[in-house]
Amino acid sequence: MNRLLLLIPTSSYRTHDFMAAAAALNVAVVVGTDRRQALASLTPGKTLALNFARPAASVGRIVAYSEEYPVRAVVGVDDETVVLAAMACEALGLPHNTTTSVRASRYKHVMRQILAEKGLPSPGFRLFSIRDEPAEAAATVDYPCVLKPVSLSASRGVIRADREADFVTAFDRIRALISESGNNVHEAILAEDYIPGREVALEGLLVDGELHTLALFDKPDPLDGPYFAETLYITPSLLQECVQARIQDTAQQAALALGLTVGPVHAELRLNTSGIYVVEIAARSIGGLCSRILRFGAGVSLEELILRQATGRSPIDLCRENTAAGVMMLPVPKPGTLRCVRGTAGARRVPGIVDVAITVPRGHPVQPLPEGDRYLGFIFARGRTPEAVVAALREANGLLAVEIEG
Repeated sequence: MNRLLLLIPTSSYRTHDFMAAAAALNVAVVVGTDRRQALASLTPGKTLALNFARPAASVGRIVAYSEEYPVRAVVGVDDETVVLAAMACEALGLPHNTTTSVRASRYKHVMRQILAEKGLPSPGFRLFSIRDEPAEAAATVDYPCVLKPVSLSASRGVIRADREADFVTAFDRIRALISESGNNVHEAILAEDYIPGREVALEGLLVDGELHTLALFDKPDPLDGPYFAETLYITPSLLQECVQARIQDTAQQAALALGLTVGPVHAELRLNTSGIYVVEIAARSIGGLCSRILRFGAGVSLEELILRQATGRSPIDLCRENTAAGVMMLPVPKPGTLRCVRGTAGARRVPGIVDVAITVPRGHPVQPLPEGDRYLGFIFARGRTPEAVVAALREANGLLAVEIEG
């Protein structure tokens, strides 16, 4: 059977879109998740409870499962599961990126070291233990700098420090965040020289080591700190074609430097007069619900492209549809309990707006970055030009009113 194992945390945004892609391909799916499903006994072989924090034990469970229910591909959909997916593919003899290469993309300090060794433009950096004395560490770095936990994602714990007092405050906040998250695989904090400039995101697919750019996103809103909540992603990019080619070449070099050769790649890069810097390169697709604005060939989703490749299907047209598109992520403005988001109906009526999705239920606690780990929701738009898409997203956002109690 053409069975696919999807590794999806219960907190993931991505479940629906990947399941829809599997249905479109008529692929049998088993979901490996970090919580046992209540009806698992009634649907044998359909779900697999795994402890993502214990990858070696989880690989053993996947191998044992595959002996009874053969698996053709294992796909990790986000940062929390990509390393386990690579380990499982290795154990099962399936096509995959090496575990070493995926670990290098997953852990920021490893990525920084490799990119610097390969001669790619890289900021200066230092690694600190969470047990280090913040004031002593603050005296050893250049300013401005950016502090970040080495293994969290979605801009959690990423804080700019312009002087030693900022460093100490940021260090203490990140240390507390690491402890509270229970993500103690790497109890470390990375401090990088701040890279000024324009930021872009590249969505790509590696085929036999060659990077095919699926979309290059401009980020019109500046990301200068002290926190780095992302808002607008707009494609196609308005950068000159020669600059876009340099961005793709840099992302290609970074992927090869880490050893990535197959599957989705999401890269964040910064541009300034000194060069093009890789902020992040991840062996996964774009996060949240952002992929919903991407369509390829005859209306194929990004998730379907990924699953086609993973299950050995013949390649299809990787060209994105010929229209501008964008998404606005809605950051949490303050901590508390979400009471409601008013104005969504009016926002949906704005010309060019495709949908407005509020992803946090009413009555749930919310927390802004750098401690928070979720957006309030997403606004999606399409239009004739990138400028028209930006205008539609900003107009729709202006019609929303967020009520948070606390």
